[in-house]
Amino acid sequence: MHQITHTLPDNTFKRALVAGERLLGLWVNFAHAPIVEVLAGSGFDWLLLDMEHTPSDLHVIGEQLLALRSTPVAPIVRVPIHDMAWIKRVLDAGAPNLMVPNIRSVEEAREVVSWTRFAPDGQRGVASSTRAGGWLRRKDFLARANDEIGVIVQIESREALDALADICAVPGIDAVFIGPSDLAASLGHRGNAGHPEVQAAIAQAIDTGRAAGKAVGILAADGKAEHYIARGATLVGVGTDLHLLIAGADALAEKWRSA
Repeated sequence: MHQITHTLPDNTFKRALVAGERLLGLWVNFAHAPIVEVLAGSGFDWLLLDMEHTPSDLHVIGEQLLALRSTPVAPIVRVPIHDMAWIKRVLDAGAPNLMVPNIRSVEEAREVVSWTRFAPDGQRGVASSTRAGGWLRRKDFLARANDEIGVIVQIESREALDALADICAVPGIDAVFIGPSDLAASLGHRGNAGHPEVQAAIAQAIDTGRAAGKAVGILAADGKAEHYIARGATLVGVGTDLHLLIAGADALAEKWRSA
């Protein structure tokens, strides 16, 4: 007879992240669970389910998380904003790992960690009647949840660069993730993440994170991630579902248009 075990799963992705293992992933822009289900078979270590720049709502995120259940692919959910309510609701939906955009200070980094922890360690609202709590069945949920949430904050501004060493020192921050497009805009080079000043700032940020003993991540939406990996980034997005679709569709159309 099949026996069901109701325990909170170990977050092996968080452990690998903290250990400095190279973890390669893909950004998911499309608000559809079957997209995630298809990509889960591609061999990526993680998929980023984005709420900041997509139509994805909590219902969609819940379905996408379910599509990754029982697969070796780790989900990371990027919440739309640095906000306690959004973080709480996404955690309740079952997200084991969070990315929070545009963190600019030590104070904001501390808030993020606090909002992912139950009291007395933080301010997360207590509930076990959620997908995260196994719908009341995970009896070890409240005891272990604080230790099993992966927290990634995005570095996307000049202010964040200036505070990066101190942000890395905040207990509970598992990784810092550089956002090239917003960082370029903040540095006065909107639309030109390849500008030498932006690339120099990214290189320095990777060095700062590594020196602090933190995993450093970045998205190379165009798939050109080799120089970031060589510099020491370990949490690397090597593309997006949107870029893959555009490249494949455009190439196919051009092939037959030219035939």
